[in-house]
Amino acid sequence: MPRHTLFRKMILLLVVMLVPIVGLYYYSNRTSTEVLGTELNQSNANQLNFFQTQVNTNIDLFSLWPNLLIQDPDIFGFKDIFLSSEYFNLDIINLVKRIQTKLNIQESSSNWKTKLYIFSPSLGRVVSDNDVDDYDNDDLKKRMKPGWQVKKMGQGDEAYYVFSLFTAYPYSSFNHPEDANLIIELQFESGNIQDMLDKFKSDGRRDPVYFKPGLGVIYNRSADKPLTDSILRQLQKEPLQDAENRTLELNGQTYLVNVAASATTGWYLVDYMPLQDIVAPIEQSNRLFYFSVGLTLLLGCLAAYMLYAQVQVPVKKLVVAFKKLQHEDYSIRLQAKGNNEFGFVFERFNSMVEQIQELFENVYMERIHAREARLKQLQSQINPHFFYNCFSFISSMAKLGNMKAVVAMSQNLSSYYRYTTRQEREVVPLAEELAFVRNYLEIQKMRKPQLDFSIDVPETMRHWELPLLVVQPLVENAVLHGIEPRSGGGCVRIAGEIGANEMRIWVEDGGKGMSGPEMEELRRSLSRPMNEETGCGLWNVRQRMLIRYGEDAGLRFMPSALGGVKAELYWPAGQQTEPAVTQRGERS
Repeated sequence: MPRHTLFRKMILLLVVMLVPIVGLYYYSNRTSTEVLGTELNQSNANQLNFFQTQVNTNIDLFSLWPNLLIQDPDIFGFKDIFLSSEYFNLDIINLVKRIQTKLNIQESSSNWKTKLYIFSPSLGRVVSDNDVDDYDNDDLKKRMKPGWQVKKMGQGDEAYYVFSLFTAYPYSSFNHPEDANLIIELQFESGNIQDMLDKFKSDGRRDPVYFKPGLGVIYNRSADKPLTDSILRQLQKEPLQDAENRTLELNGQTYLVNVAASATTGWYLVDYMPLQDIVAPIEQSNRLFYFSVGLTLLLGCLAAYMLYAQVQVPVKKLVVAFKKLQHEDYSIRLQAKGNNEFGFVFERFNSMVEQIQELFENVYMERIHAREARLKQLQSQINPHFFYNCFSFISSMAKLGNMKAVVAMSQNLSSYYRYTTRQEREVVPLAEELAFVRNYLEIQKMRKPQLDFSIDVPETMRHWELPLLVVQPLVENAVLHGIEPRSGGGCVRIAGEIGANEMRIWVEDGGKGMSGPEMEELRRSLSRPMNEETGCGLWNVRQRMLIRYGEDAGLRFMPSALGGVKAELYWPAGQQTEPAVTQRGERS
């Protein structure tokens, strides 16, 4: 069967198709995310700069108010008034009211809540839009510093900041307020900046704050103060730039932080937003894409499996069936699932195999009949060989006038002939074959009285069946080629045993024996086709054992402990359990 099935190939093809798509999408998505991050940072920086510009514009506009107020005739004339008594006269009171009206108008010109104060060193009074009061010159001197001054008021959640800007006329008297003709102070509170921060936060993701290291923080009114403080502490671990963006990790959350500094006030506008809020739509899109890819792969696998089950599996069954046919297993039949083209193929295949099986069974029966005929032919080749020897003995005894031996031989030969001619079975119990061998040895003992023989075969083996006339040729060969060439007596021993895997019966003699080369040549001659130089007795015995029991049976030779040759028949022991071994010895 091919190592890579159609199903595996189709799955591999789907994977090869989808991997580049996923790779390109991943690369495109990463590039888009990087571009989006860059554009987002730039957009946030632009918005922060725009917001910072609005705040700075308002503050710069406020910085011009004192110069504008100085140009007003009433305010400018206020610097030249000197009191001759503790109380204002009517003209001064009217002047102050006009100044208050103008201050009120000026404060109302902006949507910021501001406060204007005019200090007159000559009068020792400070005028606001709704009051006239004395002031402490020493306190004023301490508070007067160039540029915008910030003072923290209140504590905790009630804390706020007051921004102040002082202008003196003439300007040279700024560091000596007591020598100034007029001092104007502009104030506004941090609540104005909070209003702008709240408006800037209107999109719902931002959380902007104003921050100045060492002074404090102006939060928007809905700010998460603990989170903001943590982010500001993280920011201060590195020096702040006038304009920058950072990505901070805090409590397992990633934040995109933008910073813009105000050149007017020296405060930093800090804005942060969770990166998850930005990338959440991208991640959702990614999940949808990967889900679509997975679904595509799943449907592709399902389609591949259906094709595999409908095509590959039936083809595989056909291949397996043909392999079994190759190994001569004609019992194979294919069962079709469903009504499709392969059902028709399977039906035709089963019909073909059934016909082939019938043909082979017929051929097999013919082969069995041919083998039986060959077996009978081999048996018929053995019988004349023994008869020739018997007739030769009778002829010799008759010439010698030994009629007793002739009669005995004739009787034994009659029994022997009756056994071979009346035996219609192909196999006989070993006990009958041993009785037949004993009869043969008795005949040989008549010819050679010095011959001794013994039969030691377990009783259990005597019930087993063997092909007809397979032991007698071995005994005959031992007598003729082992004992006869020697002068004097000799012995022949017939024995058997049941081994773990095979059964054995051997015939050994005390004759002259065989040399190693002679025994090797005997083994080779039995494995070759029979010719005129090869004796038919041993060759026929070996062939009949092979035909009956297969390649695990046969005939082998080895030196005997008696001094001659040991010829051993062996065949498979079979699977049935035999009774305990008992032996019965016969000796003559």
